[in-house]
Amino acid sequence: MKTIGLLGGMSWESTAHYYRDINQGVRARLGGLHSARIAMYSVDFEEIEKLQNAGDWVAAGVVLAEAAARVEAAGADFLVLCTNTMHKVADDISNAVSIPLLHIADATGDELQLDGIETVGLLGTAFTMQQGFYKDRLALQSGMRVLVPDDADQQVVHRIIYDELCQGVIRPESKRDYLRIIDKLAEQGAEAVILGCTEIGMLVEQADTPVKLFDTTRIHAQRAVAMALAK
Repeated sequence: MKTIGLLGGMSWESTAHYYRDINQGVRARLGGLHSARIAMYSVDFEEIEKLQNAGDWVAAGVVLAEAAARVEAAGADFLVLCTNTMHKVADDISNAVSIPLLHIADATGDELQLDGIETVGLLGTAFTMQQGFYKDRLALQSGMRVLVPDDADQQVVHRIIYDELCQGVIRPESKRDYLRIIDKLAEQGAEAVILGCTEIGMLVEQADTPVKLFDTTRIHAQRAVAMALAK
């Protein structure tokens, strides 16, 4: 079994789900008392969030690159960045280590292609929904059309992530807002919707909507398990 390197804390709420899902996945595959071999470094999200809002992605990349190097030094065979938004600095992280980075958009795109999805909705932070680092990678990978909510709904999605989900707050009214936005994306032609922030799965599940959902946290964790157990 390979050692999975987790770079987390963005937020720790979703990183806890990564840890659980990966260990459950290894136990399901191997049985008994098996669990995953994991080397993890968890950053202080307050520092990262301030750099995000300041638009200082260079400094954020430096922080995460240094953290990634520590994960590699701890014995990780490959790296899992436990966040969608900070894949904006994926190249900075990859350049700082000699181990591969399992990119969350690639793992998600593979699942979408397997399901034959051609038009998909994307929910995430404003950075993920507005900037090209995630949407363009999906489009280049598969020729997929990516839809995002309108500006007002983007603000709703973003606010709930930072003000509620990243702090472990789950509100029924926020779930209703997300489900309304998901329905709108489906009406605009989305065959499925990506939960493109690792906290969104805490609020919305497949049982809540007939629209097919792709939870990036679960997809990323499952791919990490497969990579760790590959011969």
